[in-house]
Amino acid sequence: MLDALILGFDRTLRTLAGVASSARPLPGADLPEAELSPPERRHAAGLMRVNHTGEICAQALYAAQALVARDPSIRERFAQAAREEEEHLAWTRTRLAELDSRPSLLNPLWYAGSFAIGAAAGIAGDDVNLGFVVETERQVEEHLTGHMERLPDADAKSRAIVAQMRDDEARHGAMALAAGAAPLPFPVKGLMRVAADVMRTVAYRV
Repeated sequence: MLDALILGFDRTLRTLAGVASSARPLPGADLPEAELSPPERRHAAGLMRVNHTGEICAQALYAAQALVARDPSIRERFAQAAREEEEHLAWTRTRLAELDSRPSLLNPLWYAGSFAIGAAAGIAGDDVNLGFVVETERQVEEHLTGHMERLPDADAKSRAIVAQMRDDEARHGAMALAAGAAPLPFPVKGLMRVAADVMRTVAYRV
């Protein structure tokens, strides 16, 4: 348990400090930078800031869920998913820099809130823990599809990142479902959606 706490604390510091790495190449790295108007650039940056914040939240959720998971194999599944989510964190941070923008100023708050939610889901049991992942990833996949539609048509670099993230999120959700996820009650799903909507609205601007 002590080792898990130390690793979790280290991941928290690296996440909030913006120290994220990727074993896979940046999607769309070989694509040319599009000529975007100032409003288009600000809009693309706002959407990518939301996606970066979502990955901050994902790191917190997986860290908390892995910490309280009872089954070692489930803990390893969460750890593997967290490693891939860290790649998303690196990709979105890079794209924000390319768009001359920055991450959300409230990322420490988003991280703390998501960690608390993840811990609560894990304490409820491994099946609920996995069910929370399934619903989270389903909503994230839906959200990323929406971003594909809202990004400027010419912004192929952002689109490539979002498309790969969406594929990964779908795989994480399928993994959790196959591992024995329990369906969540409708009110819980609704609260998750409301919380996500608040995060998206605020992170787009702040």
